[in-house]
Amino acid sequence: MTTHSSTAEVSKEPERSEDRQGIDEITILWISEGMSCDGDTVSLTAADQPSIEDLVLGLIPGLPKVNLVNKVLSPSLGGEDFLAPYRAAVRDELGPFILVIEGSIPNQNIIEGDGYWTSFGNDPETGEPQTLNWWIDQLAPKAWAVVAAGTCATFGGIHAMSGNPTGCMGLADYLGWDYTSQAGLPIVNVPGCPIQPENFMETLVWVLYHAAGSAPPPPLDHMLRPQWLFGKTVHEGCDRGSYYEQASFAKDYNSPKCLVKTGCWGPVVNCNVPKRGWMAGIGGCPNVGGICIGCTMPGFPDAFMPFMDEPPGGTLSSLAIKPYGAVIRRLRGVTNELVNHEPRWRHNKRKLTSGYDPHWRA
Repeated sequence: MTTHSSTAEVSKEPERSEDRQGIDEITILWISEGMSCDGDTVSLTAADQPSIEDLVLGLIPGLPKVNLVNKVLSPSLGGEDFLAPYRAAVRDELGPFILVIEGSIPNQNIIEGDGYWTSFGNDPETGEPQTLNWWIDQLAPKAWAVVAAGTCATFGGIHAMSGNPTGCMGLADYLGWDYTSQAGLPIVNVPGCPIQPENFMETLVWVLYHAAGSAPPPPLDHMLRPQWLFGKTVHEGCDRGSYYEQASFAKDYNSPKCLVKTGCWGPVVNCNVPKRGWMAGIGGCPNVGGICIGCTMPGFPDAFMPFMDEPPGGTLSSLAIKPYGAVIRRLRGVTNELVNHEPRWRHNKRKLTSGYDPHWRA
């Protein structure tokens, strides 16, 4: 993969919110017909800070009115009734919309002869399936903003692993890493397999506040991920991180110690799940005894396989920390023993022996 421009380079002079008029109403067109399991939509339903219900019911102050079109969350019976807003957007008749893509983008060009990898509805005139690629080609140039939901959509994910015949890729690989929307925004990548619910909702709300004219564009890193969510590693927020510092490594999955030697990639993976938890602040892979397999990263899954094996750097780093950790662990044990007793001066006698005399006068 080539080197990508940072957000600052993509939009060197983002328009200030006071220089433009905010949007009063916006539609979210969510397409999950990429190569995926719909897990990101399912995960989204667990968000509660805020919830998707809060968003569509207008309970978040300062946001535009939001119309959400998502097949899992839609009251529509499906078919052409469900596709109506998508077709209106293609005809430029919908108004401002945010395009959310879930699932990786297959390469239609490698198919010899007829056929397609995935489709979304049929052409009204010919009855032929309309591919995901066709919809992206039609909608991305017209979208006010484009958001990739989940690692499949952001970087290709499972379907882009070595040997997959679909030639799948992430949305930025398909549209180009220099793509900008009608609002001048690059693609907003929210990785995760699946997305952490609050991570996605927090990002979407920021984009909507930007649409309302009351917030700047969301700050993104060089892989177009929200900086405030993916700027730290799993290890930096992990409850088990202190065990690593003391060279206390788990040898099985029943241990509360650091999981590096049992296959955890946390020290090098950008993800905030140990700090944020999964649902209602509870869970998160290492927090509940699971190793980090790097599911938020561009190299997932190939770069992190085989899962459950100690990462290549794990042996070296654990050997390097072992002498230091052993000494520190013992010194802390000594100090812990010393401070695990009450001070001797505490007693019920009349005379204080702590060195403090409350009746002393100069």
